[in-house]
Amino acid sequence: MKKPSLTILGCHSSIPTEKFYPTAQILEIKGFYNLIDCGEGTQVQIRKSKIKFNKIINIFISHLHGDHYFGLIGLLSTFHLLGREKSITIYAPKGLKEIINIHFKLSYTKLKYYIYYIELSSQELEKIIDNDKIEVYSIPLNHRIYTNGFIFKEKPSNRKLNIEEIKKISSIKIKDYKSIKLGLDFKTNNGKIIPNSKLTFDPPKILSYAFCSDTSFHIPIVKYIKNVDLLYHESTFLKSEEEKAIKTGHSTAYQAAYIAKKANVKKLLLGHYSNRFTNIELFKKEAKEIFYNVETSVPLKKYYL
Repeated sequence: MKKPSLTILGCHSSIPTEKFYPTAQILEIKGFYNLIDCGEGTQVQIRKSKIKFNKIINIFISHLHGDHYFGLIGLLSTFHLLGREKSITIYAPKGLKEIINIHFKLSYTKLKYYIYYIELSSQELEKIIDNDKIEVYSIPLNHRIYTNGFIFKEKPSNRKLNIEEIKKISSIKIKDYKSIKLGLDFKTNNGKIIPNSKLTFDPPKILSYAFCSDTSFHIPIVKYIKNVDLLYHESTFLKSEEEKAIKTGHSTAYQAAYIAKKANVKKLLLGHYSNRFTNIELFKKEAKEIFYNVETSVPLKKYYL
């Protein structure tokens, strides 16, 4: 199983420009393709990324400011025009379902596929997906309107068989592999117990990703995102404009790094830059004053957990 990857489609705030797109990204984890936010231009960026539209099965919308969902109706329409029949699930604050349904009602569009809506309203940590591959949680952020962050966690994989050791024990048959992969010891025909640790290798490390945009500097999120492998945290402004960050419910690069340090995350990925800044490396420089492992979001770049 390949490592989870995050493809940035857009990472700027407010309005799209000739070069920059608002927030959108695709997280591929355990074979699941998840679209997180869907600003204007998202479907164009998906085409540029070479990700197939039909692979997207979940869509997560953090909040109902336009730069985080204005591209969604166009994308859903494209799914329809391309003949999509596979259903899709949208996790979003209450209100988005009504917005989308009004559009398709007034445009007399009957979609060829079904949309499941999971409407979010919790002010606490909430598990919203739990299957044999992944867990997903919504977490409350602190913005001007109701806003969610999201945490994605892999489920543990089975242990890997140590075939060389297994071949040495004639009483182990192929039918026994399943229980051995699940971590059970093996009992031979003469009653000898072979510890599982001798017959298997440890599974790959469980990886996790946290998405936190948009939000002001909000210490309470630290307890939710402890030790994640990759944290995307908005950094709309630099320290020089901290007052503007407070007024608009956003964060500075320094504040994002402070959160990353307190949460002991492995890597911090900055994004949601204000269009007034042309030199993105300034955000990285500011964040590295207090946190060592920082990268800046770049459109169409893929990051691995």
